[in-house]
Amino acid sequence: MVEVDARGLSCPEPIMLTADALKNADGPVKVLVSEPHQKTNVEKLAKDRGKKTTVTEDGSGFIIVIE
Repeated sequence: MVEVDARGLSCPEPIMLTADALKNADGPVKVLVSEPHQKTNVEKLAKDRGKKTTVTEDGSGFIIVIE
């Protein structure tokens, strides 16, 4: 599983890193973000590409798995 650690980064960096990971990944992509708006943006990107997301909240933000 490819992991993108975008915690603490400003937009549009989390989206750009996630998009690159999705292009190059053979399987699921795990994205770590720290802010709710970043979570929403990553979920929208995944949906726009026909992908399914699973989101969990941890102490430092959100974990988004894109399949």
